[in-house]
Amino acid sequence: MTKMTYHDLKLEVWDKGRCAGCGACVAVCPADAFYFRPGAVQPEHTEYCKEASDGVPCGACYEVCPRLVTPSQGSSLVGDYRTLFQAKAGFDVPGRQSGGAVTAILLNALETGLIDAVVTVTEDRWTHRPSSAVITSTETLLHQAGSRYNWWVPLMAALKEAALIRKHRRVAIVGVPCVVQAVHRIRESDNELLRPFRQSIRLVIGLFCTESFDYRELMEQTLGGIHHIEPWRVQRLNIKGALEVTLDDGSGITIPLADLKGCLREGCQFCTDFTAEEADISAGAVGSREGNTTLILRNPLGEGFVESAIRSGRLQRGDEVDIKAIGRLASQKRKRAR
Repeated sequence: MTKMTYHDLKLEVWDKGRCAGCGACVAVCPADAFYFRPGAVQPEHTEYCKEASDGVPCGACYEVCPRLVTPSQGSSLVGDYRTLFQAKAGFDVPGRQSGGAVTAILLNALETGLIDAVVTVTEDRWTHRPSSAVITSTETLLHQAGSRYNWWVPLMAALKEAALIRKHRRVAIVGVPCVVQAVHRIRESDNELLRPFRQSIRLVIGLFCTESFDYRELMEQTLGGIHHIEPWRVQRLNIKGALEVTLDDGSGITIPLADLKGCLREGCQFCTDFTAEEADISAGAVGSREGNTTLILRNPLGEGFVESAIRSGRLQRGDEVDIKAIGRLASQKRKRAR
């Protein structure tokens, strides 16, 4: 049976400005025909396609694209879950974004052998320029702790390195909703070309996300050009209805999201998922008090990882969360989406 090809992907996603920039197509293409140029908003293609060029059944790129499915629009604004609560790391996490709970869960999982690698985004501490990476050591994980809001990086591209090149079979992926949607499509697919990826993915942690920013527009044009803030002075970026920028001297500024429209990726306008509803665990600062992380445990797998981290003392469980606050931002995102 003829499968959809990259021509269909281009027509239905790229040409319509819908690309999420997640890098899933780059990861799963058996011909390595997809690639991102630095700063590009969508991938480019060598124009060689196993299916279209040689008639060899493939369709992997089309099957994993998160922009080819309609996210759930159920009555719940946070998606299905088993439990949710505030939590924080039981140890000091330099550079943590909120409570350091995600780092605590991953650190415990690496220490206990529940996972052998983490696919995530790292950054240069001087420029804050992000890149996708495969992390296998607790030292590197701690050094890179903290959420990134410059998620234009094709994060999923690093999954190919983790699963096919390094042969890791217990991989955790940390990503925003579009990344989580792509991983969900891999997990649910029966395409044999995706089997090595399905077998390698053990845990998916989704991060709350209103939208993603372009690095150059946010760090260089807006913070640098308009607010005269050098990248090395930025200690933390946080979003709670606005972009909160904390500087190295403890001072900071708050920028309304309406003022950052020029920094947003075009494809983000099509996303309606705020809490990464298809993750095993969802995490974010919204709904928790300062110094804590909201954790949404969506299935038994996610519960198992969190319970292991609590038993080891790496993670401390806290109070209930303000679910209405999460719902408000989730509702706003749905309304903004085209």
